[in-house]
Amino acid sequence: MELFQYPYMQRALIGALVIGLAAPALGIYLVQRRLALIGDGVGHVALTGVGAGLLLNQSPVLVAVIVASLGAITIELVRARGRTSGDLALALLFYGGIAGGVMLVGLSNNTRALNAYLFGSLTTISPGDLTTIAVLGAAILVTMLALRPALFAVCHDEEYARVSGLPVRTLNLLLAVATAVTVTIAMRAVGVLLISALMVVPVAAAQQVTRGFRGTMAAAMALGLFAAGSGVYVAADANTAPGASVVLMAIASFAVVALGGAVWRALRRRATPAATPAPEPHEVVLHRS
Repeated sequence: MELFQYPYMQRALIGALVIGLAAPALGIYLVQRRLALIGDGVGHVALTGVGAGLLLNQSPVLVAVIVASLGAITIELVRARGRTSGDLALALLFYGGIAGGVMLVGLSNNTRALNAYLFGSLTTISPGDLTTIAVLGAAILVTMLALRPALFAVCHDEEYARVSGLPVRTLNLLLAVATAVTVTIAMRAVGVLLISALMVVPVAAAQQVTRGFRGTMAAAMALGLFAAGSGVYVAADANTAPGASVVLMAIASFAVVALGGAVWRALRRRATPAATPAPEPHEVVLHRS
């Protein structure tokens, strides 16, 4: 715990906790829409923004937010018009984004910064980066909570939401932009290659033991917060990569919750006597004359 007396570790912990709350709050909608891997695709587009920021000597995070948002909106519009499938759209994000990012980072002659965005670098977060993460993370969290009924309706049944009068296209675009923003601010915490894990794994763990969308969302945010805080602590104590430590703690949480839920259900079945099934009626009943 002595390491947390240093300002850079305090910034790392605060940044990780903000992302640990915001990422599952958005991720539950992506899981509901079966778009769990879209974070990887948007992350690759954000990498192009990072390269552009380094090349233009601008803030890589802010440029990445703009580029990733434009890419996510474009893919959502293409998907909504049915001109290409969701899988193909994600493939375009993956390959085009990472190719553009690597090329631009190479042109900027700052290849050392590439690993920090690919795998995360919490301990190098500056006060300005922390302010950006806190403001954007809070905005994502408030939006996901405030618009929960409408977003759930769109993710659960888009046609029903449209018939009900909800602005489906606007909400879909909002989710696309929120995904881009979340991925971008999380790059400094867990990296482009690991961000989807923090958005999806806490949700998957919460689904093992909760019923209902609201309970799952709350549990996922709690697990994300735990994974972020414990991951930074493990990284500081064992001198490991913070991003990888956070993701591994999230996966460990999933394993513990899944195992505990299975054991609890088995004990409940054993403690509750099985009800004797009622005899099925005969298809033909013979009456004595």
